[in-house]
Amino acid sequence: MASEVLTGKTAIITGSGQGIGSEFARSFAEAGAQVVVADLNEANAKNVATELCDGGGVALGVGVDVTDEGAVQSMLEAAVGEFGRIDVLVNGAAVFSSLIMRPFEEIDSAEWRTVMDVNVTGAFLCCQAVAPVMRRQQAGRIINISSATVLGGRPNYLHYVTSKAALVGMTRSLARELGSSGVTVNAIMPGSVETGIPRDSARPEAVEKTIASQSIPRRITSADICGSAVFLASDASRMITGQTVVVDGGTEFV
Repeated sequence: MASEVLTGKTAIITGSGQGIGSEFARSFAEAGAQVVVADLNEANAKNVATELCDGGGVALGVGVDVTDEGAVQSMLEAAVGEFGRIDVLVNGAAVFSSLIMRPFEEIDSAEWRTVMDVNVTGAFLCCQAVAPVMRRQQAGRIINISSATVLGGRPNYLHYVTSKAALVGMTRSLARELGSSGVTVNAIMPGSVETGIPRDSARPEAVEKTIASQSIPRRITSADICGSAVFLASDASRMITGQTVVVDGGTEFV
């Protein structure tokens, strides 16, 4: 295992059955955390948890629909029942890769609501669920996964960009509400990341253009994002709250 800065801590990571979320799960396990791998696809969640356990880590795989308050509460109860405490929540569950790029006039209201329900309301419900546990402990870390698309105002993804901007406001406000209980709330804005999940916006020409705009001119991988998350989950960040960390290779937005 790597430096185990999260030893003894329990982390719930939503959306961790695949892509960048599963990389978060691996990094947290390597840092010594007990990981609750939570995903809408329960089979994926259990597969990742099994992989972590086979590698010497401690993990629990659970299925959860973050838009369902009852399901979120069941996830919390399973985590507390297994590990006794919740130290970290990473709100990674989101709708993105399945979205088709289109002008905002062509986004129907049903798709808009789906994106908001998962990306914003889902994070809200998970924060509500863990807050009482973290308050009792007088300690906790909440990490919201936003997106650097907010900074660039990326076109043709208005619902996604808007949802990720909402998480920044949620982060700042929650930091004020939970700080007196020793709970920090921060956000990470990843740039364009190679997640291994096919998506319409990751065509070769678009990827090349993005890389050319970065100060560090190479494709950002899921693993590149994880160090920031582990740091924000650790005791080393105990006086950092209400902040947004941009991990985009120094992208220039023009």
